[in-house]
Parts: sequence; C-alpha cells; structure tokens
Amino acid sequence: MLLICLSASASARAQIDPERRRLFQLGYNQPLQGRGPLSGYAFYYYNEPGFTETNLTLRLAIAPVYVDSELGIRHALSPNTDLAIGVAGGGFADSYSEIRRGKYLREESFTGHGGEAGVSIYHRFNPDGGIPLNGILRGFVHYTTYQRDDVTAPGFDLRWGGREPIMLPSLAMELSAWYEGQYRTESGPFGFNGDRDLKEHSHLFWGRALFAYTLPELKHNFSVSLTAGTSLHADRFSAYRLGGALPLVSEFPLTLPGYYFQELSADRFVLLSGQYALPLDRSKQWGLMISAATAAIDYLPGLDQPGRRNSGVGAGIVFRSKSQAWHLVLGYAYGIDAIRDGERGAHSVGILVQYDLEADRRGKKPFWDPWLNPNRWRGFDWLFGR
Repeated sequence: MLLICLSASASARAQIDPERRRLFQLGYNQPLQGRGPLSGYAFYYYNEPGFTETNLTLRLAIAPVYVDSELGIRHALSPNTDLAIGVAGGGFADSYSEIRRGKYLREESFTGHGGEAGVSIYHRFNPDGGIPLNGILRGFVHYTTYQRDDVTAPGFDLRWGGREPIMLPSLAMELSAWYEGQYRTESGPFGFNGDRDLKEHSHLFWGRALFAYTLPELKHNFSVSLTAGTSLHADRFSAYRLGGALPLVSEFPLTLPGYYFQELSADRFVLLSGQYALPLDRSKQWGLMISAATAAIDYLPGLDQPGRRNSGVGAGIVFRSKSQAWHLVLGYAYGIDAIRDGERGAHSVGILVQYDLEADRRGKKPFWDPWLNPNRWRGFDWLFGR
C-alpha cells in the first residue's frame, strides 16, 4: 500500500522548463467517510538547464518505484523549435480503481505497471511576445502489464491489451487547447463475462483557461481555472477522471475537494475551480487558504450516477519558512455532492509538503514576485491598485 501511495509521480511536460529546480514534494488525502483508493505522491523533482551542454535541459521526477524523465534540446529544429526525448516507467502508476456511485469496488480494481518512451516538439510562435504562444506535438509508445490484487474477484478477467511544478504559483496565466489520441495494440471485452469494453482507439479534446496572481502589498494569492473536455470512443482507461485535491498528481489534475481520488469518470465535463490564500501574521509565514470547485459531468456509460453537478469546498492552513524553502499545507475538504452510503456529502483531510533545495541559491525572493519580468505585468498591478 505504501508503494502504491508513493509511486504516482507528477510530470510537468507542458514545456521545456527554463528554471533550475530541486524540489521534494509530498501530498496525501485521506477520506473520513467510506474507503477510497490511496491518494498520494512523494517525489523528487529535478530540472537542470545547461545539462552537459548549454542547449540541453534534463528533467527528472523520481518516486520510490517510478521515474519520469525528459531530455530537452533547445533550437534543435529551428531557432524557435525545440526537441525533447522522454522515457518513463515503473511500478503501480497504471493501476485502475473502479468507483461507482461513491463506492470503491476493490474486487473490480487491479494493479498496473508500465513504461513509455516518446518524442516531443515544442514551437514558440511569438518569440518576441510578452505572453508566450506555444505549440506542442508529442508522440509516445506506452506499454502496460496488469495483475490481480489480493482482493480482485476470481471471476474478473484481465485479458485485454500550465503552470510551474510548485504547489502555490505566485503568478501564472494559461489559455490552451489539447488533443490526445490513444491507439491500442490489443482491445476487446474484459471484466465479468466481458461486461465492459476496451476501445481500439480513443480521442480526447480539452482546453484550459487559468490565471493566478498575488497582490503585491497584501500578499493575498488567488487563482481561478476553467477546464472543459469531450471525447470520442472513451473507455475506463481513457475517460476523464475527476476527484481529489492533490495539485501535482498529474499534468492536468481535475480536482474536486472532498471526493475520492479520480472518483468520477466522464466522457464530457466542464470544471470551474478557484482558490484564495491570505497571510495571518506580519511575517507572512502563516496563512489561510480556501478553495472551491464545481463540475458538470456527462458520465462514462456504466459509471453514471444521479445528478450531473458535483461540487466541493476546502480550507487549510499554509506555512512558509522564512527562506521560502519549506511549504506546508494542512487541509480539510467537503464533497458537497459526493455519494456515500446512499447519502450526499463526504469529508477528507490532506497534507501537502514541498522543500525547495534551490531556495538559498535564489535568496529570499518575495512570494508574489515571479521569475518572469514583472514589468510585463504592470497592467495587473494597476488593476489591483499597486
């Protein structure tokens, strides 16, 4: 169980990261009602621009039984086009948890191990623009092997084929559209007497608008995001999975406070979420954070439940060390529409920890000050009264 909890590494592959980073990050959510799948991660994130050569960048996310890596080559194809080669793999990261109407069905869940290798192309369309416009093309081959857990039912057949990587970004803005196609070498029925199906190919289309800002004088930090997605031929392994409150559990975490990790499976959805944090003392080391999210969901057939709307709220205490090296969040979340034993409402608690080994090298950077040129954001400073 501990290995499963620690194996889910977070990847930040939206671009070749230009910032040197050495981070330890840990997150864990515990439901207070019912029994859900393990929700947690612990990993070391390493990003080194200028790795052996000035145009190379090495990115590593290392968990106890899983590694995600990418070697980026700047200007490999043109002055504005970079190339990257990625390799990832390890244990437990492809495990599947079956959840229907708020009930975690362990007898229909199983363990998955796997690995992948791929190539990515990053192109900057406006190299002189203050707000970057990027295009990303990625192709990869992924192999997964599945096995029964100790509680997987004997009759269940397994035969079938924007933002910085930190917990609380002080400044971020994103408007993006994405497509992902999945083509499988093996497909067909699985489960109890073939009662569910693995599609030969699935297609996902989604977009996200995100904005995060920190008020310069008050040091209040807030963020808001709107994510929407649809799909063609989605199945249990390609559907959108919503639920949980861990911000770095995946490249596009679809968080709903108070719900089990990836509790809801959707072939179409719209998710609106927001977060606000404010300091509680003069030193700005302690703070209060509140969050809320709501989603309208068209469920994957076979995993539907009453009501399309699902919402959750949360609150937590934030601590930052004076050097900005340590960040700690202790939180509580309530899933307003989560189903537990036939009733609505679910409680959970969680912890997030981040340790930045690069904090001393960068010095005591103000919490609101991004590594982007602040002069480019004078419009936002004016808007919020600076």
